[in-house]
Amino acid sequence: MSFQGTKINPTSFSKSQIPFYIILIPMAIFMLLPVVFIFNQAFKPLDELFLFPPRFFVQNPTFDNFNQLFRTATTTGVPLVRYLFNTLLITVILVFLTIFISVMTGYVLSKKQFRAKKALFGLNQTALMFVRTAVVIPTYFIIVQVGLNNNPLVHILPYLAVPVNVFLMKQFIDQVPDQILEAARIDGASDIQILFKIIYPLTKNAIATVAILTFQATWGAVEASNLYIQDETMKSFAFYLNTLAVANTGSALAGVGMAAAAALIMFLPNLIIFIIMQSRVMNTMAHAGIK
Repeated sequence: MSFQGTKINPTSFSKSQIPFYIILIPMAIFMLLPVVFIFNQAFKPLDELFLFPPRFFVQNPTFDNFNQLFRTATTTGVPLVRYLFNTLLITVILVFLTIFISVMTGYVLSKKQFRAKKALFGLNQTALMFVRTAVVIPTYFIIVQVGLNNNPLVHILPYLAVPVNVFLMKQFIDQVPDQILEAARIDGASDIQILFKIIYPLTKNAIATVAILTFQATWGAVEASNLYIQDETMKSFAFYLNTLAVANTGSALAGVGMAAAAALIMFLPNLIIFIIMQSRVMNTMAHAGIK
C-alpha cells in the first residue's frame, strides 16, 4: 500500500473493515428508528394512532393529518404563512448575525492581545455552565426594562451571543498560523479583510457547525413567543404548531394527528440541513482537539 500521509480512511474496500461494518450497521439502523418513527407517525390515520398495541410502521398512509393541520390554520385570525414567514426571517437573520459575531469575537479572543482578554474568555467559559432555564427570570426583567417586550427584536437580540459558539470559533481560530495573519498585515490587510479573506475560508467547517446549531435552536424556539410576545402576528411557527392541537380542538387527544404532522414539519428542515452539511460538522469535531 502506498503512503497515505495524514489520510485515515482507505480509498477502497478492505477485509479489515468487516468488523467495523458488523458493529456500525446495526447501530446505524437503531439510531435511524426515531427518524423512521416520526415519518410513519405523521401519516397514520387516527385509528392507527390510537391502536393498542401501537404499530411502528403505518399500514394505511394518509395525508389527512396535514390536511386537517392546514384547514385548521386557515380558520384562525392569523394565517399559517405569517407564522412561517416570521420564523424564516428570524432564523435567517440570527444565523448570519450569530456567525459574524461568533467569528469576530473568536478572532479577537484568539489573535488579539489586550489586558482583559483572559477575564473575558473566562467569563464566556463561566456562561457555559448556565442552562437557558436558569436565567429565564433575570432575562425577562432585563427585556422588560429595555423595552423589548412585545417587540419583534426580542426574537433576535437576546440570542445573538452564544457562549458555546464563541468558544468553538476561538478554539478553531487558534489553529490558524499567526504567520499567515502577519503576512496579510504586512501586505496592508485590515482586520476586516483578514476576517473575510483568511479567517472565514479557513474556518468554514466550524462556521457550518455554528450555522447548524443556530438554525436548530432558532427553528424550534418557542421561548420568546411564549414569554415576551403578546401580539399573535409576531409569534413563531414553532410556537403556533406546539399550541395548535389544544388551542383549536380543546383536547390534546383529538389533535394528536395534527401534532404528529406538525412534528414532521418541524423536524424536516433540521434533517435536510444536517444531511447537506454533516461532512463539515464531522470535520469540525475531528479537528477541534488538534493543536
